[in-house]
Amino acid sequence: MTGFTCARCGNRHDELPMSYGAEAPVFWSPELADDPDSELGTDQCVIKDEHFFVRGLVPIPVRGADSTFEWGAWVSVSRESIEHMSERWHTEGREQSDPYFGWLSTTLPGYPETVNLKTNLHTRPVGQRPLIVLEPTGHPLAVEQRTGITMARIQEIAEHLLH
Repeated sequence: MTGFTCARCGNRHDELPMSYGAEAPVFWSPELADDPDSELGTDQCVIKDEHFFVRGLVPIPVRGADSTFEWGAWVSVSRESIEHMSERWHTEGREQSDPYFGWLSTTLPGYPETVNLKTNLHTRPVGQRPLIVLEPTGHPLAVEQRTGITMARIQEIAEHLLH
């Protein structure tokens, strides 16, 4: 599916986006940019040298298709986890590491609150963002990650986010 007619505006959009992402964890604020103990990078974030976040992808299989819908999101991890990950960030074979426990730190639109859902962060080969796997609960995001998402649902998300 390359395009869709939007139910909200009635216009034809040339492409149905298959991913969306957050630029920062929900706990980041612009004022933190001036804090010497805080830093927002493209893949990692530190807030007041107390809270540590890693950017990853929440993959959701698309039902009836050989594709995946993805949410770019942030996960809060422990100091020990961020140190372990950082030591291996550019190391070939890093994907052999055990997953890291974390808490989802991104509000994803179109779902009940997603902040603080339990996750496991799976490191992938150098150059690829980690995969975020949610604890298998009844939360709609966790259910979609396990059972898949329809193209109609992806269009619903697009209509919500584009307008």
